[in-house]
Amino acid sequence: MTVAAEHGGASRPEAGGDSHPEKLLTPVLSAFWDQPASWTLETYRRHEGYEGLRKALAMPPDEVIAYIKDSGLRGRGGAGFPTGMKWQFIPQGDGKPHYLVVNADESEPGTCKDIPLLFANPHSLIEGIVIACHAIRSQHAFIYLRGEVVPVLRRLHEAVREAYAAGFLGKNILGSGLDLDVIVHAGAGAYICGEETALLDSLEGRRGQPRLRPPFPAVAGLYACPTVVNNVESIASVPAIMNRGKDWFRSMGSEKSPGFTLYSLSGHVANPGQYEAPLGITLRQLLDMSGGMRRGHRLKFWTPGGSSTPMFTDEHLDVPLDYEGVGAAGSMLGTKALQCFDETTCVVRAVTRWTEFYAHESCGKCTPCREGTYWLVQLLRDIEAGKGQPADLDKIDDIADNINGKSFCALGDGAASPIFSSLKYFREEYEQHLTGKGCPFDPARSTLWADNDAHLGVKA
Repeated sequence: MTVAAEHGGASRPEAGGDSHPEKLLTPVLSAFWDQPASWTLETYRRHEGYEGLRKALAMPPDEVIAYIKDSGLRGRGGAGFPTGMKWQFIPQGDGKPHYLVVNADESEPGTCKDIPLLFANPHSLIEGIVIACHAIRSQHAFIYLRGEVVPVLRRLHEAVREAYAAGFLGKNILGSGLDLDVIVHAGAGAYICGEETALLDSLEGRRGQPRLRPPFPAVAGLYACPTVVNNVESIASVPAIMNRGKDWFRSMGSEKSPGFTLYSLSGHVANPGQYEAPLGITLRQLLDMSGGMRRGHRLKFWTPGGSSTPMFTDEHLDVPLDYEGVGAAGSMLGTKALQCFDETTCVVRAVTRWTEFYAHESCGKCTPCREGTYWLVQLLRDIEAGKGQPADLDKIDDIADNINGKSFCALGDGAASPIFSSLKYFREEYEQHLTGKGCPFDPARSTLWADNDAHLGVKA
């Protein structure tokens, strides 16, 4: 796993190359992932752990909310909604319990930042949880973790135990009068439970399906009480902001997307891994510091935020990877899951596999998503196998249009995104599957694979 290893101040990244691109890295959450026992309380406290909590507990809750709002921290789970504003929505003086729920159900294809963070530095999340609960006046917090990652589950349980033993959780935390209990809950592996209201239903013991909104979770969330649902990275970023200051945080990134974040670089790259950098860095800069694409190959297409975000091509290498820059270019920053594919990859095959995933993970609650993803898979499989008709391209575009914006939750929109963007940039490749009666990237049909293997020094 590649992580940021350079310390020091951050500069606002400029488009284009850099003679020392690694200096753009801003390790905060990943600063000591490579140290022995990085996940322990002892290691965390050696790196100013729980100092931000002490400062937060000395402030009234409303001041903490205002401080996080002023810092400009935006949700790192995909939507980019301002974190402080989300906290502010919680009604006060309502006489109801307030809850914080941390969404650690990381399931988006290509997304792999929260699980490594929890595995290597779980106390950053726990400290952030205590600060957030102080701010929203909550005495109960839940961490909803993807159940398959058992090693992370064990580390989280141990970190929570250490925090209780040290007085950072439990009764009268650090003499502040704050009481807080944290529960780690393992889900059963449903992608839909990454949607916040489906997660809440699952946490309550029901089948994970999205709820009708309004009411929103801030008014009637977990157990029909005011609830904040935040991503792991969003909450884990709070302690550093409280400890080092909002101006320090705003010195990184762009004006509307300030701060640092974890970029998950994967696919056909020389050195995949987590790269912690200011928002607004470009893929070209990240590839420069990661060794570029694998030897002998070039970038063909990539996703800026996982498979549910519209894909980009090599024309977009200099798009600033912040919420505004990526949005202006026609996609979404999402979870910063930068999946890079080289010229050996069949776009139709990739989109078909993603669509199969969405069809499998659809909860079935709404017709557009349930029926639409099923028929997209049937048509895409025919196109990939060379059995489709020219009219099928317009048909999959029409089906995707009937899903996009018309499904109960964002899963439908995510399923439509690869269809729209791949037809926009690679329609000729779809047509080649139809006129050539099969995939031109199939090793049995094409010399392309043998040519690329030769580049790699591998026998065809």
